[in-house]
Amino acid sequence: MHIGTVFRASSVLPARVFQKGSKAYDLLAAAPLILLYSLCAASLMHVVHERVLQVDPSRPDIALWLTILAKLAGLVLMTLLTVILFLRRPPLASARGIMPRIGALAGTYMALAIMLLPAREMSAAMAAVSLALTFGGTSFAVYSVRYLGRSFSLVAEARQLVTSGPYSRIRHPLYVGEGLAIIGVTLQYLSPLALLLLTVQICWQLYRMSCEEGILESAFPGYADYKRRTARLIPGVY
Repeated sequence: MHIGTVFRASSVLPARVFQKGSKAYDLLAAAPLILLYSLCAASLMHVVHERVLQVDPSRPDIALWLTILAKLAGLVLMTLLTVILFLRRPPLASARGIMPRIGALAGTYMALAIMLLPAREMSAAMAAVSLALTFGGTSFAVYSVRYLGRSFSLVAEARQLVTSGPYSRIRHPLYVGEGLAIIGVTLQYLSPLALLLLTVQICWQLYRMSCEEGILESAFPGYADYKRRTARLIPGVY
């Protein structure tokens, strides 16, 4: 074989491997998220270790145990998302334009801005409510991701239509879990600015849901029927 032919073939191969829609391209696109979730998991592991060292068997502390459980649930979620990003299916279709991407980033990470605000003093009852919401929401998010599995996406993309588990009744159960957890966190930083950031984050999440539903409806003929028989977030309410 002529050496020029070999050179052209070797240069074309990487282009095909990393073309949009391929598994390699999807992994490359997910690399920043994989790094972020891995760092979050490492940080949560450190926090859990510190909190466990504070446990005194002779003086039970419900708030401390709720904190540990909430951090453990977060650790499981970050670890699960990291693994799924490696194993997920390449997308069949993706939303076009910059706004769906902005919505995905804002809806996902605006909650981090709340945690940059000054923390407020809370009563034991308020702390228990905050931690219960954080633990319950994160646990429900883990449960939802278990069924979403290899179809998980940050940006609006169609990978596979999931209709089992919590998705049999709710179209966006992962957002329900995340929302409860974020409300729990917001209680720890409660202020007019925190409530404003929470409201803006919820608006971006609602926009993000509309983008996802649009791309799923265009990719899967059965989605319209699925949409009619399920709630967006709360069965019988919305």
